[in-house]
Amino acid sequence: MVDVSDKPVVFFISPEVAPFAKTGGLADVAGSLPSALHRLGVEVAVGLPLYRSIKEENLSLREKIPKLEVPLGEEVLPCKVLETKTAEGIPVYFFDREDLFDRPHLYGTPEGDYYDNFERFCFLSRAVLLFAKKVGFSFRIAHCHDWQTGLVPAYLRTVYHTDPFFVKTATVFTIHNLGYQGLFPKSKLAVSGIP
Repeated sequence: MVDVSDKPVVFFISPEVAPFAKTGGLADVAGSLPSALHRLGVEVAVGLPLYRSIKEENLSLREKIPKLEVPLGEEVLPCKVLETKTAEGIPVYFFDREDLFDRPHLYGTPEGDYYDNFERFCFLSRAVLLFAKKVGFSFRIAHCHDWQTGLVPAYLRTVYHTDPFFVKTATVFTIHNLGYQGLFPKSKLAVSGIP
């Protein structure tokens, strides 16, 4: 079980968080806002993918869950969840699925976006919720950042809308750059498992 108090708990879910992974201002906000809330006495935690660039930093990571099974389309894909803490003691959870996140860049190469970005971040959105339920981390607010985590609120209102574990969970969705909207063909929606 994750050690949480009766204080409000905010789970920041972001595709990038400074100082761990950064391409722009999103990472700065997702890295600094949890710290600011923590200083105000709010219990916070952070979740993001375990990218190759993070692995190359040789951080001190502890295995939190050796195998978390995450539905994606017609498959169930396992991932590991690793944990570290910031200097302030904020828990940071990394979702490790090598074929999805162990790549040279976060979202694509100079030639263009990765062809499977929908699947990659659909997986992340589902994994963070399954992780929270598995370890009993009953956060009150899921603060989701940009299109990559946009399915978290959708999952909470569809797939998990009758799940008592998430009945008190609210969501905040922050758009950092309207130029990046995560537009995909309608045919991909079936991969999400959203009815």
